[in-house]
Amino acid sequence: MNLIHTSLMRALPPFDALVAFDTALRLRSMTLAAAELGITQSAISHRLRRLEGFVGAPLLNRSGAGLDATPAGTALAAGLAELLDGLADLRARCRRAIAPAGLRVGVGSALADYWLVRRLPGFAAAHPGIAIELAIVDSEAQARAPDVDVQVLWMPAGTARAASTQRLLFEEQVFPVCHPRLLPGGRTLADPADLAGLPLLHKGLAGRTAAEWSWPVWFERLALSGAPPAALRFGTIGTAITAALQGAGAVLARSLLVHDALTEGRLVRVLPAAWDMPSSKAHIVRWPAALTGDPRVRDFVAWLAAEADKTVGE
Repeated sequence: MNLIHTSLMRALPPFDALVAFDTALRLRSMTLAAAELGITQSAISHRLRRLEGFVGAPLLNRSGAGLDATPAGTALAAGLAELLDGLADLRARCRRAIAPAGLRVGVGSALADYWLVRRLPGFAAAHPGIAIELAIVDSEAQARAPDVDVQVLWMPAGTARAASTQRLLFEEQVFPVCHPRLLPGGRTLADPADLAGLPLLHKGLAGRTAAEWSWPVWFERLALSGAPPAALRFGTIGTAITAALQGAGAVLARSLLVHDALTEGRLVRVLPAAWDMPSSKAHIVRWPAALTGDPRVRDFVAWLAAEADKTVGE
């Protein structure tokens, strides 16, 4: 009886506040966290105050670069990712218990549209007993939702190491591409200075993109004078690549997402490969610990890794 009473009286942190803290710290912005979670910025602030009240200490500080964790916030963050991943395992445990034939795979929309979807029929032909259900996962909040069996994630390269529940797939390069008709003879520019004469497509919010996605950074690398024009800006890389495919301008793109379009001549490189910039992120495939050894997961991950090796090797 005492054990039951102790369990019922255990002090637990507010779960919605933990998610708000995790998102705000990862994005280093309450505004971006609110947008990702689909709530208001004041709701984020309220949840963080509740969590700080539970912990008894401030968790985040504001700096010139955005939000940073306090010592208490760093301690909380250290165990939070493992906790949220453990909660995501709960659904996998239930699914394993009833041994369904299908496999639900979470993947970003750009990777799905520009690489994975056209390859999935090959998996279906080789594994007719495993039905694949593809779920679009375009945010960390969605990635942590316990409704997928396998996830393909794009994450900082330093954390994309192989582990018992994940495998590295791709390490990509970023470089500008465009429709062939925008380049003389449809060929890569011999003089990088000619890039300044092309219409440019921008990804993400101005001033909030990583170096590899920033046209001002590329202009500096290429020693081009003046600021790049920002006539067209897109919220996602997928939309920006679609615009490039329609001939709207040159876009900074990841090698994997434009691999097929380059191979088929629908897009061309704007600059020689010597100017490529390594992406700060890499793709991994991850599965819950509860599904380690599951034959469906084993077969899909092996197939996905083989397709990744084939793409990189081409």
